[in-house]
Amino acid sequence: MTNNQILVDEKPADIGQFTVGRLLPIRKKRQVGPFTFIDHMGPATLGKGIYMDVDQHPHTGLSTLTYLFEGEIAHKDSTGADKIITRGDVGFMTSGKAVTHTERTPPHLRTDATFTMHGYQVWVALPKELEEMEPNFQFVPKEDLPIWEEGNTKYTLVAGEGYGRKSPLKVYSPLFMLKVESPEEKTIKINGELEGEIAIVVVTGSVYEKDSEIKAGQMLISKTEDHCDINVKENTQLLLFGGKPLGREHYLLWNFVSSDREKLKQQKQDWMDKKFPKVPGDDTYIPFPEMRLK
Repeated sequence: MTNNQILVDEKPADIGQFTVGRLLPIRKKRQVGPFTFIDHMGPATLGKGIYMDVDQHPHTGLSTLTYLFEGEIAHKDSTGADKIITRGDVGFMTSGKAVTHTERTPPHLRTDATFTMHGYQVWVALPKELEEMEPNFQFVPKEDLPIWEEGNTKYTLVAGEGYGRKSPLKVYSPLFMLKVESPEEKTIKINGELEGEIAIVVVTGSVYEKDSEIKAGQMLISKTEDHCDINVKENTQLLLFGGKPLGREHYLLWNFVSSDREKLKQQKQDWMDKKFPKVPGDDTYIPFPEMRLK
């Protein structure tokens, strides 16, 4: 590892009955391109009374992207979206000025059987001029994503542009999110294929960089935009995140992202005063936690 790279270990965080590993933000690097938050969910065994149940909560100034390796999530939000996200699908909720949503284990999985839950949820900050846009929800099934192979290595372009391809998901700034699966040890070339800052998340297997090994549950962030290649061990799965920085600092307060610190304080008060739109048919409510503006 060089002085132009940052190694990040997951930090555990509880969301109800579910524990996630938090990879971003960190003190040394608040964003990678427009990505401002990365949570790794699982892998965890759920069922028999233990489920994912994230009650009604708000977002502003960002898009949330949900991508699963295993399991399912029932997504509902205040735009009226009601969708079950399964393995390989993409759920993309853009909050804009205000949205509220829930994330739960679907009813058909609430049985005596167990199942594995494993995936990632990332937050993408919106450019300043779009922070007050109308909220929307997009769903892209796995079969509509660009998927290709180079030798035995499989690539899936989840969002944005890369390797001369473009995901059908509509995004609001230049970015990429790419899954790479390699059954063998090899060097994966990325120079000229992906533009902007880059974070390499090791899902399974490992990456080796000079004398260092980056293992599952860790993330390597390049401080420069000229990262040339990735050396992977056999049976490695990676997620690559990144893109062009938005050009100005964004602040984070709980589930709110903004380029204006004062706006975040008002959004906090609006949530406490229950002025946000509601998820239809849901009366749950997550109170604002004790935390400071970052």
